[in-house]
Amino acid sequence: MTPHPLDRLTAAEYETNREVLAAAGLVTPTTRFPVVTLAEPAKADVLTWKDGDPVERRVRTVLLDRADNAVTEVLVDLGRRAVVATRAVDVRTEGQPPIMLEEFGIVEDVLWAHEGWNAAMTRRGITEHRRVRISALSAGTFDIPGEEGRRLTRCLAFLQLNDDDNIWAHPIDGVVAYVDLNTREVVELIEDGRQYDLPTEPYDFHLPQAERTSQKPIHITQPEGPSFSVDGDVVEWEGWRFRLGYNMVEGLVLHQLGFRDRSQGDRLRPVVYRASIAEMVVPYGDPSPVRFWQNYFDAGEYSLSREGNSLALGCDCLGEIRYFDGVIHDDDGHARTITNAICMHEEDYGLLWKHTDAYSGASSTRRQRRLVVSFFITVGNYDYGFYWYLYLDGTIELECKATGVVFASAYPRDVEPGTYPWASEIAPGIAAPYHQHLFSARLDMQVDGTVNAVDELEVKRVPMGPDNPYGNGFTRQSRRLRTELEGVREADNRVQRVWAVSNPDVRNAVGEPVRYVLHPEGQPTLLADEGSSIARRAAFTTRHLWVTAHDDAQRFPAGDYVNQSAGGQGIDTWIQQDRSIDGADVVLWHTFGLTHFPRPEDWPIMPVDTTGFVLKPDGFFDRNPALDTPDPARGRQAHGETAGSDGDCCHPAR
Repeated sequence: MTPHPLDRLTAAEYETNREVLAAAGLVTPTTRFPVVTLAEPAKADVLTWKDGDPVERRVRTVLLDRADNAVTEVLVDLGRRAVVATRAVDVRTEGQPPIMLEEFGIVEDVLWAHEGWNAAMTRRGITEHRRVRISALSAGTFDIPGEEGRRLTRCLAFLQLNDDDNIWAHPIDGVVAYVDLNTREVVELIEDGRQYDLPTEPYDFHLPQAERTSQKPIHITQPEGPSFSVDGDVVEWEGWRFRLGYNMVEGLVLHQLGFRDRSQGDRLRPVVYRASIAEMVVPYGDPSPVRFWQNYFDAGEYSLSREGNSLALGCDCLGEIRYFDGVIHDDDGHARTITNAICMHEEDYGLLWKHTDAYSGASSTRRQRRLVVSFFITVGNYDYGFYWYLYLDGTIELECKATGVVFASAYPRDVEPGTYPWASEIAPGIAAPYHQHLFSARLDMQVDGTVNAVDELEVKRVPMGPDNPYGNGFTRQSRRLRTELEGVREADNRVQRVWAVSNPDVRNAVGEPVRYVLHPEGQPTLLADEGSSIARRAAFTTRHLWVTAHDDAQRFPAGDYVNQSAGGQGIDTWIQQDRSIDGADVVLWHTFGLTHFPRPEDWPIMPVDTTGFVLKPDGFFDRNPALDTPDPARGRQAHGETAGSDGDCCHPAR
């Protein structure tokens, strides 16, 4: 069977890629593989590809040589088993590859061989060093002398009371070590001189607890199986059709998302060519000497799926589940499989529509359901779930769930409770710095084709006057975003600002261009000062929307090499070309997220908090596309159920 150009890389292809690189002399005992991904063909080529056409499978690999800190990009043609391109990466001007798993072990070895680190632990009354857990954290870039070109992490520590203990409850505060991962040396050790107590109260939420006994079981069953079908990476469900993707940096990707429109002869109408979380950053707001640098790019610095979870039935997902394994790679370039990395199921979502008519006496009700495609990751203390929802009425939604354990610090001994301006005291002696979770969704649009335009829509008050004599009138105004610089926008919930992506070449039944509308949550963007390092490096977080003309090479809003990048490699630089986005192939980059002032209720483990956005059809269909949804009352009768057998029937008796 001929593969599709966007098929996920298989374990065999990862191994072939490594063999080709080794045969080319590019792999030595000190070579590591921070990133290996499918080199996706150009969008134009994929859209013209037909089943049976030849497929050129190419892999992009980033190699790091520990011996000399050299970073090389390599492009391999798997079919020809040949290296077709190489490029040396200048880590001083571009940035470093992501942090790898083995580097968490490196910092342990380096720090325990360092006299100053050992002395700092002893001063804090810690003599059993094997109980100290070191958190190797991305270093950022702050123009600190001597750091240029080094591969760095900044390290904070926690105490683990015993093998089962929750380490995050015992921050060893007031000390940070800067470690060079390649030379294996401590570049700098900083202590802020402030007095902190070491919290020692255990908060072991993960151990067996005295559980409540009041909950009765909830069983979700589909005796006839799910309504979706799967053919390799292709999924079809209730009109929707899309292709699954999965890679190291972004995790789950949805390709070629479209809807079969029955009113148009079952024509598959494209909506989004490619949808993913292209970056997320967690900037912290504590400016203290040991924490001012805390901000983490979980995609560009850590790779979202490196710590992807293996999902379990009954815990992470309920119902009739279809799992997909995620195949990525280890630090040596070999394939690594995450079992059950992606979970897919459908679920009831309440009412779709309902009306009881006083004139005809008719009563109609339909149930909404949605397809859920999700994956979960762990990045140190935090856990994130990413849930794509597809609805019967053509709506697309992304919901991101944040949970896990907040990153704790010790509450300063000399500060009155409730007065420290940079953190919450969430338990006696335990603080949690204020921080944000900011996501960038990359939405490569294809609304009924690749010729699209973007309009900003918002409500408008109309003053009393000849056209509005009683003052009750209000309307909506529209503004076309014509170039990339005009496409840099902020949400404004006061005027219900949304962004419509239309196809000016395709008209609906009332003569208007077909379109989908992005509905933002409109929560705060980056709160750090505009002159800060993080504002330069994560410029995409300073606005809710960026619209760019499609470019196959522009995949990540902060650039390809985020780790220790100084900025200027991403979307804020691209838009200076000010390309036309009016009647063009456009990409929407949507920033959304959470601003977290931790509560005692977030401790010792944080209940899920959610954020996301919605894409809704607005004139894309000529009428409600879910009119043919089955009547649940007739469905019950077909299965021999009657009113009162399991709750009341949808239609009351006359």
